[in-house]
Amino acid sequence: GFLFGMVTASQFLHTGAYKKVLLIGADALTRFLDWNDRGTCILFGDGAGAVVLEATESAEQSGVLGFALHSDGERYCSLKLAFQPNFEELPNAEKSVVDRGSYGKLTMNGADVYKFAVNEVPAVVAEAINNAGLTVKDVDWLLLHQANIRIMEHAADVLDIDMDRVLRNIDEYGNTSAGSIPLALAEAVRQGKVKKGDIIAMAGFGAGLSWGAAVIKWG
Repeated sequence: GFLFGMVTASQFLHTGAYKKVLLIGADALTRFLDWNDRGTCILFGDGAGAVVLEATESAEQSGVLGFALHSDGERYCSLKLAFQPNFEELPNAEKSVVDRGSYGKLTMNGADVYKFAVNEVPAVVAEAINNAGLTVKDVDWLLLHQANIRIMEHAADVLDIDMDRVLRNIDEYGNTSAGSIPLALAEAVRQGKVKKGDIIAMAGFGAGLSWGAAVIKWG
């Protein structure tokens, strides 16, 4: 969600519709976990992070250098939070019907999502880097959705990026969904790792199934 939001925000800035955008990535998925399902309850956490995007005077100063976005609705069953309708007729003359339904529990086929991620994440990062007119050697940091350390290690290996250049904090917070990328970015900036002018390739994936990547210059 955060990465798709960043690309959307950049388009509003590019067209001149807005000058500044506050982009927030936040999720509180623990509300929807089945605590008897060890395939999900031990993985997800709650978190939020934000960045401010600002329009520049010229395209050369732009911080969003390139991106690639994809989705495949045919694989929605692999990871979903389904809404469970509950229609109720009101005791009025019109006999109005309202839906008092609610979201159920988050379900995930871990094997399917893992297979999907190891194939699509490195490919979409490479696509975004190419769209930015850069090469992997131009990238200072790789920042991936903090879902699984093995997915991050595999993507880094495929892209030939050393793990020392992969920003991660999954061991601290688990998978905070839309909050994971901005949280890891904020920590890296605070720790002095990411500096002004650094090129960061970031990628996210999730329900839909959806996946995407963006290449930014921090500053």
